[in-house]
Amino acid sequence: MAVRIRLKRMGRKNKPFFRIGAFDAREERDGKHIENLGHYNPLEKDDDKKVVLNKERIEYWLSVGAKPSETVGSFLKRNKIPFKE
Repeated sequence: MAVRIRLKRMGRKNKPFFRIGAFDAREERDGKHIENLGHYNPLEKDDDKKVVLNKERIEYWLSVGAKPSETVGSFLKRNKIPFKE
């Protein structure tokens, strides 16, 4: 099973909120996740609270071969979590 670390849109109209999770690559964008790994709130003013990541679990999923999406990859770079592109 190919695993991707990507965003899942939540929230309501004009108030987006995203969960970062491990998903089967064949699952649709807002489909069932394997595990939640954090969240992203683009409307948050405080940069420390905008992206919250569970670093230990993300490193585990990367170690077993999960690939991050482009957006999640930029979050990982910003938080200095190494991964192969």
